[in-house]
Amino acid sequence: MSIEQLKNVKLITAMVTPFKEDGSINFDALPKLVEHLLAHHTEALLLAGTTAESPTLTHDEELQLFEAVQKIVNGRVPLIAGVGTNDTRDSIEFAKEVAAFGGFAAGLAIVPYYNKPSQEGMYQHFKAIADASDLPIIIYNIPGRVVVEMTPETMLRLAEHPNIIGVKECTSLANMAYLIEHKPDNFLIYTGEDGDAFHAMNLGADGVISVASHTNGDEMYNMLVAIENNDMKAAAAIQRQFIPKVNALFSYPSPAPVKAVLNYLGFEVGPLRLPLVAAPDEDAKRIIKVVVDGDYEATKATVTGVVRPDY
Repeated sequence: MSIEQLKNVKLITAMVTPFKEDGSINFDALPKLVEHLLAHHTEALLLAGTTAESPTLTHDEELQLFEAVQKIVNGRVPLIAGVGTNDTRDSIEFAKEVAAFGGFAAGLAIVPYYNKPSQEGMYQHFKAIADASDLPIIIYNIPGRVVVEMTPETMLRLAEHPNIIGVKECTSLANMAYLIEHKPDNFLIYTGEDGDAFHAMNLGADGVISVASHTNGDEMYNMLVAIENNDMKAAAAIQRQFIPKVNALFSYPSPAPVKAVLNYLGFEVGPLRLPLVAAPDEDAKRIIKVVVDGDYEATKATVTGVVRPDY
Protein backbone atom coordinates (compact mmCIF):
# COMPACT_ATOMS: atom_id res chain seq x y z
CA MET A 1 0.00 0.00 0.00
CA SER A 2 1.23 3.52 -0.67
CA ILE A 3 0.40 7.18 -1.03
CA GLU A 4 -0.56 6.52 -4.65
CA GLN A 5 -3.89 5.04 -3.53
CA LEU A 6 -4.90 8.31 -1.90
CA LYS A 7 -3.40 10.93 -4.21
CA ASN A 8 -6.59 11.55 -6.15
CA VAL A 9 -9.00 10.98 -3.26
CA LYS A 10 -10.81 14.13 -2.18
CA LEU A 11 -13.76 12.93 -0.10
CA ILE A 12 -13.03 10.51 2.75
CA THR A 13 -15.73 9.53 5.22
CA ALA A 14 -14.76 8.94 8.84
CA MET A 15 -17.37 6.23 9.28
CA VAL A 16 -19.48 5.73 12.39
CA THR A 17 -19.59 2.33 14.07
CA PRO A 18 -23.13 0.90 14.19
CA PHE A 19 -24.11 -0.47 17.60
CA LYS A 20 -27.02 -2.58 18.77
CA GLU A 21 -29.08 -1.49 21.75
CA ASP A 22 -26.98 -3.77 23.98
CA GLY A 23 -23.83 -1.93 22.90
CA SER A 24 -22.36 -4.64 20.68
CA ILE A 25 -21.33 -3.82 17.11
CA ASN A 26 -24.18 -4.19 14.64
CA PHE A 27 -22.32 -5.90 11.80
CA ASP A 28 -25.62 -6.47 9.98
CA ALA A 29 -26.00 -2.70 9.55
CA LEU A 30 -22.64 -2.28 7.83
CA PRO A 31 -23.50 -3.29 4.24
CA LYS A 32 -26.35 -0.79 3.88
CA LEU A 33 -24.28 2.00 5.44
CA VAL A 34 -21.18 1.34 3.36
CA GLU A 35 -23.13 1.05 0.11
CA HIS A 36 -24.93 4.31 0.89
CA LEU A 37 -21.61 6.09 1.41
CA LEU A 38 -20.09 4.73 -1.78
CA ALA A 39 -23.23 5.64 -3.74
CA HIS A 40 -22.94 9.25 -2.52
CA HIS A 41 -19.37 9.94 -3.58
CA THR A 42 -17.29 8.69 -0.65
CA GLU A 43 -13.92 7.90 -2.22
CA ALA A 44 -12.23 6.32 0.82
CA LEU A 45 -13.28 5.18 4.28
CA LEU A 46 -11.63 5.81 7.64
CA LEU A 47 -12.40 3.07 10.15
CA ALA A 48 -11.94 3.22 13.93
CA GLY A 49 -11.41 6.95 14.02
CA THR A 50 -12.90 9.39 16.50
CA THR A 51 -16.26 9.37 14.70
CA ALA A 52 -16.24 5.58 15.03
CA GLU A 53 -15.97 5.99 18.83
CA SER A 54 -12.57 4.32 18.74
CA PRO A 55 -11.75 5.06 22.41
CA THR A 56 -14.51 2.61 23.36
CA LEU A 57 -13.74 -0.07 20.77
CA THR A 58 -11.66 -2.98 21.94
CA HIS A 59 -8.68 -4.24 19.98
CA ASP A 60 -10.57 -7.32 18.83
CA GLU A 61 -13.63 -5.28 17.86
CA GLU A 62 -11.50 -3.05 15.67
CA LEU A 63 -10.02 -6.04 13.86
CA GLN A 64 -13.50 -7.53 13.40
CA LEU A 65 -14.72 -4.20 12.02
CA PHE A 66 -11.77 -4.04 9.63
CA GLU A 67 -12.45 -7.53 8.32
CA ALA A 68 -16.18 -6.92 7.87
CA VAL A 69 -15.76 -3.63 5.99
CA GLN A 70 -12.99 -5.00 3.79
CA LYS A 71 -15.30 -7.79 2.66
CA ILE A 72 -18.08 -5.32 1.83
CA VAL A 73 -15.86 -2.82 0.04
CA ASN A 74 -13.94 -5.52 -1.82
CA GLY A 75 -11.24 -3.15 -3.02
CA ARG A 76 -13.57 -0.54 -4.52
CA VAL A 77 -12.15 2.35 -2.46
CA PRO A 78 -9.07 2.76 -0.26
CA LEU A 79 -9.40 2.13 3.47
CA ILE A 80 -7.63 3.92 6.32
CA ALA A 81 -7.36 2.36 9.80
CA GLY A 82 -7.26 4.30 13.03
CA VAL A 83 -4.11 3.04 14.77
CA GLY A 84 -2.99 5.77 17.18
CA THR A 85 -3.39 6.14 20.92
CA ASN A 86 -1.62 8.18 23.58
CA ASP A 87 0.72 5.22 24.20
CA THR A 88 3.54 5.11 21.67
CA ARG A 89 4.32 1.44 22.30
CA ASP A 90 0.70 0.43 21.83
CA SER A 91 0.44 2.52 18.66
CA ILE A 92 3.57 0.89 17.25
CA GLU A 93 2.27 -2.60 17.90
CA PHE A 94 -1.12 -1.84 16.38
CA ALA A 95 0.45 -0.22 13.29
CA LYS A 96 2.51 -3.38 12.82
CA GLU A 97 -0.57 -5.54 13.26
CA VAL A 98 -2.62 -3.52 10.76
CA ALA A 99 0.23 -3.67 8.25
CA ALA A 100 0.29 -7.45 8.60
CA PHE A 101 -3.52 -7.55 8.45
CA GLY A 102 -3.32 -5.95 5.01
CA GLY A 103 -5.82 -4.13 2.87
CA PHE A 104 -5.22 -0.61 4.20
CA ALA A 105 -3.82 2.35 2.30
CA ALA A 106 -2.71 4.06 5.53
CA GLY A 107 -3.10 4.29 9.27
CA LEU A 108 -4.39 7.41 11.01
CA ALA A 109 -2.57 8.23 14.26
CA ILE A 110 -3.88 10.98 16.52
CA VAL A 111 -1.69 13.46 18.37
CA PRO A 112 -1.32 11.91 21.86
CA TYR A 113 -4.11 12.97 24.20
CA TYR A 114 -4.03 13.49 27.97
CA ASN A 115 -0.23 13.05 28.23
CA LYS A 116 0.23 16.64 27.01
CA PRO A 117 3.55 16.04 25.22
CA SER A 118 5.94 18.73 24.02
CA GLN A 119 6.57 19.34 20.33
CA GLU A 120 9.64 17.11 20.57
CA GLY A 121 7.58 14.44 22.29
CA MET A 122 5.04 14.54 19.47
CA TYR A 123 7.80 14.36 16.89
CA GLN A 124 9.39 11.33 18.57
CA HIS A 125 5.99 9.63 18.98
CA PHE A 126 5.12 9.76 15.29
CA LYS A 127 8.67 9.04 14.17
CA ALA A 128 8.68 5.89 16.31
CA ILE A 129 5.39 4.68 14.80
CA ALA A 130 6.51 5.44 11.25
CA ASP A 131 9.89 3.78 11.78
CA ALA A 132 8.37 0.60 13.15
CA SER A 133 6.03 -0.41 10.33
CA ASP A 134 5.64 -0.13 6.58
CA LEU A 135 2.05 1.06 7.08
CA PRO A 136 1.90 4.66 5.75
CA ILE A 137 0.91 7.05 8.51
CA ILE A 138 -1.44 10.05 8.43
CA ILE A 139 -1.23 12.36 11.45
CA TYR A 140 -4.44 13.58 13.07
CA ASN A 141 -3.93 17.05 14.55
CA ILE A 142 -7.04 18.01 16.55
CA PRO A 143 -6.25 20.14 19.61
CA GLY A 144 -9.94 20.47 20.50
CA ARG A 145 -9.93 16.81 21.53
CA VAL A 146 -6.34 16.16 22.62
CA VAL A 147 -5.46 19.41 24.49
CA VAL A 148 -2.14 19.98 22.69
CA GLU A 149 -1.58 21.30 19.16
CA MET A 150 1.17 20.17 16.85
CA THR A 151 2.74 23.26 15.29
CA PRO A 152 3.23 23.57 11.54
CA GLU A 153 6.98 23.45 12.09
CA THR A 154 6.77 20.08 13.85
CA MET A 155 4.38 18.81 11.20
CA LEU A 156 6.80 19.77 8.43
CA ARG A 157 9.64 17.98 10.24
CA LEU A 158 7.53 14.84 10.28
CA ALA A 159 6.46 15.36 6.65
CA GLU A 160 10.05 14.62 5.65
CA HIS A 161 9.72 11.07 6.99
CA PRO A 162 9.22 8.72 4.03
CA ASN A 163 6.51 6.75 5.83
CA ILE A 164 4.45 9.74 7.01
CA ILE A 165 2.27 10.63 4.06
CA GLY A 166 -0.20 13.23 5.27
CA VAL A 167 -2.20 15.01 7.93
CA LYS A 168 -5.82 15.40 8.93
CA GLU A 169 -5.58 19.01 10.08
CA CYS A 170 -8.14 20.48 12.47
CA THR A 171 -6.49 23.72 13.51
CA SER A 172 -6.66 27.06 11.70
CA LEU A 173 -6.86 27.91 8.03
CA ALA A 174 -3.70 29.97 8.56
CA ASN A 175 -1.86 26.83 9.68
CA MET A 176 -3.29 24.93 6.73
CA ALA A 177 -2.13 27.60 4.29
CA TYR A 178 1.38 27.48 5.77
CA LEU A 179 1.52 23.69 5.53
CA ILE A 180 0.28 23.68 1.93
CA GLU A 181 2.85 26.32 0.97
CA HIS A 182 5.82 24.54 2.57
CA LYS A 183 5.03 20.81 2.47
CA PRO A 184 6.97 18.26 0.42
CA ASP A 185 5.33 17.17 -2.83
CA ASN A 186 4.54 13.69 -1.48
CA PHE A 187 2.64 14.86 1.62
CA LEU A 188 -1.17 14.97 1.60
CA ILE A 189 -3.14 17.60 3.51
CA TYR A 190 -6.76 16.96 4.44
CA THR A 191 -9.00 19.19 6.46
CA GLY A 192 -10.90 17.38 9.17
CA GLU A 193 -13.38 20.24 9.48
CA ASP A 194 -16.38 19.89 7.19
CA GLY A 195 -17.14 23.59 7.48
CA ASP A 196 -13.63 24.47 6.32
CA ALA A 197 -13.68 22.26 3.22
CA PHE A 198 -14.55 25.11 0.86
CA HIS A 199 -11.70 27.30 2.12
CA ALA A 200 -9.19 24.48 2.52
CA MET A 201 -9.69 23.23 -1.03
CA ASN A 202 -9.29 26.74 -2.41
CA LEU A 203 -6.05 27.04 -0.47
CA GLY A 204 -4.81 23.86 -2.14
CA ALA A 205 -5.65 21.07 0.29
CA ASP A 206 -5.90 17.56 -1.10
CA GLY A 207 -9.33 16.78 0.34
CA VAL A 208 -11.55 16.46 3.38
CA ILE A 209 -11.96 13.68 5.95
CA SER A 210 -15.62 14.18 6.65
CA VAL A 211 -18.48 13.40 9.02
CA ALA A 212 -21.11 15.30 7.01
CA SER A 213 -20.54 13.02 4.02
CA HIS A 214 -22.60 10.40 5.85
CA THR A 215 -25.69 12.50 5.18
CA ASN A 216 -24.70 15.20 2.69
CA GLY A 217 -22.18 13.52 0.43
CA ASP A 218 -23.76 14.75 -2.80
CA GLU A 219 -23.56 18.39 -1.70
CA MET A 220 -19.94 18.02 -0.66
CA TYR A 221 -19.06 16.29 -3.92
CA ASN A 222 -20.78 18.93 -6.02
CA MET A 223 -18.94 21.67 -4.14
CA LEU A 224 -15.59 19.96 -4.64
CA VAL A 225 -16.29 19.49 -8.35
CA ALA A 226 -17.25 23.16 -8.70
CA ILE A 227 -14.01 24.20 -7.01
CA GLU A 228 -12.01 21.91 -9.28
CA ASN A 229 -13.74 23.48 -12.28
CA ASN A 230 -12.99 27.00 -10.96
CA ASP A 231 -16.70 27.76 -10.64
CA MET A 232 -16.44 29.66 -7.37
CA LYS A 233 -19.95 31.12 -7.55
CA ALA A 234 -21.50 27.65 -7.71
CA ALA A 235 -19.19 26.32 -4.98
CA ALA A 236 -19.91 29.28 -2.71
CA ALA A 237 -23.65 28.88 -3.19
CA ILE A 238 -23.42 25.26 -2.07
CA GLN A 239 -21.23 26.24 0.88
CA ARG A 240 -23.75 28.82 2.09
CA GLN A 241 -26.47 26.15 2.19
CA PHE A 242 -24.08 23.57 3.65
CA ILE A 243 -22.78 25.53 6.67
CA PRO A 244 -26.00 25.31 8.75
CA LYS A 245 -26.03 21.56 8.21
CA VAL A 246 -22.44 21.25 9.43
CA ASN A 247 -23.30 23.39 12.43
CA ALA A 248 -26.19 21.07 13.23
CA LEU A 249 -24.01 17.97 12.85
CA PHE A 250 -21.57 19.39 15.41
CA SER A 251 -24.06 21.04 17.76
CA TYR A 252 -23.72 18.13 20.19
CA PRO A 253 -20.64 15.96 20.83
CA SER A 254 -19.95 13.98 17.67
CA PRO A 255 -21.03 11.46 16.49
CA ALA A 256 -24.34 11.90 18.35
CA PRO A 257 -25.90 14.26 15.76
CA VAL A 258 -24.90 12.24 12.69
CA LYS A 259 -26.08 9.03 14.35
CA ALA A 260 -29.44 10.68 15.08
CA VAL A 261 -29.81 11.58 11.40
CA LEU A 262 -28.67 8.16 10.18
CA ASN A 263 -31.07 6.38 12.52
CA TYR A 264 -33.89 8.61 11.27
CA LEU A 265 -32.96 7.68 7.69
CA GLY A 266 -33.16 3.97 8.52
CA PHE A 267 -29.51 2.97 8.75
CA GLU A 268 -29.76 1.39 12.22
CA VAL A 269 -26.46 2.75 13.51
CA GLY A 270 -27.93 2.62 16.99
CA PRO A 271 -26.83 4.36 20.19
CA LEU A 272 -23.45 5.62 21.37
CA ARG A 273 -21.18 4.04 23.93
CA LEU A 274 -20.65 5.82 27.22
CA PRO A 275 -19.27 8.29 28.06
CA LEU A 276 -20.91 9.67 24.91
CA VAL A 277 -24.70 9.88 24.89
CA ALA A 278 -27.32 10.54 22.25
CA ALA A 279 -28.52 14.05 21.56
CA PRO A 280 -31.69 14.85 23.55
CA ASP A 281 -34.84 14.09 21.59
CA GLU A 282 -35.86 17.69 20.95
CA ASP A 283 -32.34 18.64 19.83
CA ALA A 284 -32.18 15.55 17.61
CA LYS A 285 -35.45 16.53 15.93
CA ARG A 286 -34.10 20.00 15.18
CA ILE A 287 -30.81 18.57 13.89
CA ILE A 288 -32.71 16.25 11.55
CA LYS A 289 -34.85 19.13 10.26
CA VAL A 290 -31.73 21.10 9.34
CA VAL A 291 -29.66 18.28 7.88
CA VAL A 292 -32.41 16.44 6.03
CA ASP A 293 -34.95 19.16 5.26
CA GLY A 294 -32.77 22.27 5.14
CA ASP A 295 -34.96 23.89 7.79
CA TYR A 296 -32.40 26.34 9.17
CA GLU A 297 -34.88 28.08 11.44
CA ALA A 298 -35.40 24.86 13.39
CA THR A 299 -32.10 24.97 15.24
CA LYS A 300 -31.75 28.61 16.21
CA ALA A 301 -32.10 27.59 19.85
CA THR A 302 -29.32 25.03 19.75
CA VAL A 303 -27.09 25.59 16.70
CA THR A 304 -24.74 28.55 16.69
CA GLY A 305 -22.59 30.04 13.97
CA VAL A 306 -19.41 28.23 14.93
CA VAL A 307 -18.05 25.41 12.81
CA ARG A 308 -17.16 23.18 15.74
CA PRO A 309 -17.92 23.86 19.42
CA ASP A 310 -15.09 23.48 21.91
CA TYR A 311 -15.97 20.00 23.09
